[in-house]
Amino acid sequence: MLRFGGLFLALPLLAIMCPLDAVQAQQTADAGVITIESDLQSADNSTGVITASGNVRLVHAGRGLVATSRQAQYFMEEDRIVLSGDVDVIQADGNQLRADRFTYLLDEGRAIASPVPGQQVFSQWSLTPSQPALDPAPEANPVTP
Repeated sequence: MLRFGGLFLALPLLAIMCPLDAVQAQQTADAGVITIESDLQSADNSTGVITASGNVRLVHAGRGLVATSRQAQYFMEEDRIVLSGDVDVIQADGNQLRADRFTYLLDEGRAIASPVPGQQVFSQWSLTPSQPALDPAPEANPVTP
C-alpha cells in the first residue's frame, strides 16, 4: 500500500466499525490499494519518496491495471506515481500504453506519458460507443398500391 500513516492504520478500524458485510468491506478497502513488487524498495521519510527498482510490477486491482517498468517512485507530498524505463501499462479492458516515462497524478486522475527522445509513445484503446451503431441506410422498399 502506498499511502502510509493514518490511512494504513485506519482501514482495519473502519472495516470493523462500518455496517458493511465482510466482502463489501474488503472490496472497498482494496479499491484504492496499489501493490508493487520489485527487486529493491526503499523509503525516504525526509523527502517522502518511496522508490522501487528492478523488475517493477505495479498492480491497481481497483482499476484493473497492471504496469511494469524498471523503476517506480511514489511522491507522498504530491500524491504522484512516476514509472520510468520500458513502461508497459495494461488495463483489464484491453487498453495499453508503452512509454519511457509515465506519470500518474492520483488526486487529479490524470496521466502523462513521455517517450524516449526521438521516439513516440504507443497507446491502444478499446473504445465502446455510448450509443448503438447506426444501421446502414435502409433499403428502399417499393410501395405496393
